[in-house]
Parts: sequence; C-alpha cells; structure tokens
Amino acid sequence: MVGLPYDCLANPLGAVRLTFEKAVASGSDPATFEGKDWGATDLFRQFLFDDGGLSQVPFLNPSTMTWVQPNTLVRFWGMIQDMLGNEFYVGAYKEGETWRTNKFADFSQFPMAVDSSPDMRVWERRLLYCVPVPGQNSWIEHSSESLFNPSSISSPLQREKRHREDDTAINDIDMQVTDEEVHACTSNKKMTFLLTQQREDGIASNSSNTGDTLNEDIDSSTSVLPYFDRASFPCLVKIYDSPESNLKLNDVFEFIGVFTFDPEFPVDKNDTNDLDSSLCDDTLTQMPPSRVPRLHCLVHRKLATQDFISGSPTFELKSHLVKSIREALLGHLTSILGNDGVAANLMLLHMLSKVHARVDSIAVGKLSLNLTCFNKETLSVFGHRLNLALKNLLPFTHCIPLSVDYLNKVSLAPKKDYQTNRLASGILQLAEGSHLTIDETQLQAGTLNSTGVENARVLRSLLELQKVEYDFTYYKMDMPADIQLLVLSEGKSNILPADLVLPLRPVSVDAAQDVETEVLRSWRWYLASMRSLSHTIENEMQKVLEDDLVAARQADRSLSSLDFSRLLTMGRLVSLSFGETSLTLEHWKMANELERLRKERLQGSL
Repeated sequence: MVGLPYDCLANPLGAVRLTFEKAVASGSDPATFEGKDWGATDLFRQFLFDDGGLSQVPFLNPSTMTWVQPNTLVRFWGMIQDMLGNEFYVGAYKEGETWRTNKFADFSQFPMAVDSSPDMRVWERRLLYCVPVPGQNSWIEHSSESLFNPSSISSPLQREKRHREDDTAINDIDMQVTDEEVHACTSNKKMTFLLTQQREDGIASNSSNTGDTLNEDIDSSTSVLPYFDRASFPCLVKIYDSPESNLKLNDVFEFIGVFTFDPEFPVDKNDTNDLDSSLCDDTLTQMPPSRVPRLHCLVHRKLATQDFISGSPTFELKSHLVKSIREALLGHLTSILGNDGVAANLMLLHMLSKVHARVDSIAVGKLSLNLTCFNKETLSVFGHRLNLALKNLLPFTHCIPLSVDYLNKVSLAPKKDYQTNRLASGILQLAEGSHLTIDETQLQAGTLNSTGVENARVLRSLLELQKVEYDFTYYKMDMPADIQLLVLSEGKSNILPADLVLPLRPVSVDAAQDVETEVLRSWRWYLASMRSLSHTIENEMQKVLEDDLVAARQADRSLSSLDFSRLLTMGRLVSLSFGETSLTLEHWKMANELERLRKERLQGSL
C-alpha cells in the first residue's frame, strides 16, 4: 500500500503546498485564497483530531527545544501577552506557469525578480506575542510533557527520508522543504517581503522584568518574559484567517502549527537591501528568529482550567464520588489550617469562585478572602502550608509580599512605552482563573510615593471590580479580570477590603500529612470541574431567598445589596462544592450557617 504523499508531523509545509497545488489544479483562482482556507486546515484537523495525531505532536518548551526540528509540527500552550499588529507577506506567486504559496512559512523561495510580477499576491497575517501562562505550576509541565514521548515516533530526519521516497512516486509535484533550502534562501536574501503594520489601536508589550531566557545573551529589549515564571520563554505566533474577536489579550490558547527557529539567522538593522530595509519593522528586529521562535498557526483553540489537569483521572460527575472527594479535600484544608473548620470551608468556597457575570460595575461570582490574625510565627507555619497547598491544587498561583517598598518600586499594571511602541507587561497581567495571594504581614508604617499610591489603587480595583487598569499614558483602559484573591494579614486589611474577612483560629499544629499523587489529581479535577459548572436558581427557591432576605433586612437595617449578593454567591458555591447545579434549601442553610459563624468570630475578635 502506498503511503500518503505528505507527512503532517515532520513536513507540514509540504502538506500545505500539496493542498494548494491541488486546489489550483481543480480550477480555483489563487487570488480568491486570501483570508480563506483551501483545504490545508481541514487536512490538519483530520490528522490531529480524527486520526489521533494530536498525541504525536510535541509541546514547544525549553526542554523540547533541544530536539524539535525546525519546519515540523508543534503545539504551544500560552497566554496572549501582546498583539503586535499585522504583517503583510507574499502569499502566492507564479513561477513560470506554476502557482506557488508561502503561507505558514517565514521565507519564500522565489527569485527577487518575481517581486514585480503582476501575479504576486500579498496577503495579511496577525502577530501575537505569547508566553507560557504566568504562575504556571510545575506539576502542569510534568503532566503535559508526559503526553508526548519522542521515542514513540520516528525522528524527523527518518520521516523526511520516507517522505522523499513517497514523493518520488508522485514526481509530478515537488513539495519538499528542507533545512538546506530554507538556509539557502535566507542567506541569499530570497525571502518574502515583510511589512509589519503597527496599528494605532494595537497592543504590544515589552516586559521589564529580569526573568531567565532561552539564551543567556538576550538583552533587555527581547527579555519580555512574565515576571512570575522565570523558566518560560516567548513565542511569536502568526495567525491566519481568524477573526480578531476570536483571540483576545490575556486569553490562554493552544496553538498548533509550523515551528520555525533559526539560531544563526540575524536580523540586521543596517541591512542596505532597499526592499528588505524599507519593509522591516523595528518590533521584529527586537525579536529576531534566533532569539524568539516562530509558530505559524494552523489550528488554535482556547484552553480552560480543565485542559491543564491532563494528568488527572477521568471521573464522572456522580453525587457520591463528588461528596467523597469534597470531604477528603475539606479535611486536608482543615488540617493545614490548624483544624479550623470554618476557615477551611471558606477557603474551599474561595477556591471554587469565579466571575460568571457582570452587572454594571459589579463582578458577580467573585469571593475574595482575608484571613487575619497572622504574625511572623503563624505565617511561617499555616501561611506556608496554605501556599504550598494552593500550588499543588491550582494551575496558576502567585504570591505578592506587600510592603511600602514593594508598592513604591514595582509595576503592577501594564504600561505603554511609546519609544518602543510596545506595552511593558505588569505583574497583574494574569490569565483568567489565576490565584493571587497577598501577604500583608510585611506591611509597616511608611510613605507611599506616586507609584505606590497608584499600585495600591490598582490592587484595590482588582479586588473590588475584577478589573486591571492598563496605562497608555494619555488614557487608561480597564481590562476585565477573573483572579481569585487571598489576603493574609495581622488585622483586617484597610488597603484591600475583601468580600469575606475571617480571623484564623488554629487549635493544633500537627505535622502536615503527605498527600499521594493520585489523591492530588482527584482534588485538582474536583476543583476545576466544580468551578466550571453552570448554576441556576429555580422559581420555588427564589421565593425562599426573597423571604429570607426580607427577614434579614428587617432584623438588621445595615445590610446592603452587596451583603445579599455575597450571601447568594456563598450559597451558589456551596451547591457547586457538592456538584449540584441548582441551589437547594439544604445548601442555602449551610451558607447561612457559615456566614453566622464568620460574623460571630468577627464579633469575638473585636
């Protein structure tokens, strides 16, 4: 049996160009291909999802960079940290009487004389600057790398050899793209002309942190890694034929496409070639392919928290199973918090919270938590245990050591740098579903400068409104967020007024118990799955809520609509913690009892 005349994994460009040749041969006009797919994307979707090829595609990360070959198919999980505008390129051209395409490739292979050909077609693609999700915990990297074993498939060179043999059998089409050809075309300047159009409303970034990079010699202009994840490296993703509304800043995506990385090819600002120098952009000059790998995206999909729990077993949402996992996790939280059951229950609700709606300026569903009565000693025990548990249970976690000096020096919100026409990434540029712990025990009396005052205001806005203000110097833009915020402090935080305030009351300091890996996986699955459930309130239950809220208001006239909203959020989260998608009377009573115990403890601490 004759094999396929292309190899989607080892030679994706060959597959792309083969489908292009077939589309042209069938009578399609290449002029109509701009912004459209001629069958290449469908071919890769079939290979990846219908034929099971996705498991063979390696992840692009620092460890796989040592063996992944350029011009092969890879996948990259990352957050869109920047939108660098659009790039024009020669998408199709005629070589003699034959149409060729450069789509999904960095460089063309046609002579420069073709540049003036009336048959040349200039197309457009978008540039996204992506980074591994900030704060991504190490257990995610382990689970994702376990999905692919390079020894389970033949090497790219072996695949290239087999492909050339297959291609000989269909010698009427020569679609091979080898490393030698690419190197030859780059060294001889036989490349597609590039024009990067920096839009006035585009958003670009340039992180000012000092995180580690792929190459130690990368200077500050290309060191744009997120502050919290020093081991990550950036990737410039080129997007084709996708509406702008499908990809937004700070969204997390899986990009599958052609990996291009040339450590020997420099971008020379002083290049005297008239065509190239007039069309080369400073932004790309700051990110040459020798320092920032490129990925020409064929397929992309937005990722949710559940996608990062890939090492977890598959469970069904059965009531008894959810309850047993909930009981075990609640017991663990109780143990690490010194057998404080109330604190453990509120921590569970906090970890399940998310913004599920926005009404005017109110982010419905958020539940920030302020645990008080922490000092240096208790923080070293219970604070340390809690932070470790959060890292082991949640995919993206961060911790800010809040102090006057910290607030006066750091950049929390992203800020536009008009000299580079890029946006300096701030610490609070985080992915949806991230968890942020703020250690306020280090905060001492002092004076905030203008930066400190602005940072305090930005933090408060994130906590209260779930928005981060991006600074464009001449104006500010609110970007919606969905970040779980936990504040650890000695007394009630005045800077960060959380939704729930609870004094921690540990009654024991037992040694922390080791948790088996399989148990951790079940807890991660539980938190991600329960958090993703939709929730409703039936008509009968709505009448009960109305009566209870009226009675509560009559008993305490100081209760506000925000208090009622918080209590409803607690009731919803209690139901979700049991795997229920509709609020029941039992769970509503549990939420009210938790709130009663919390207020009782607050009164006792005054």
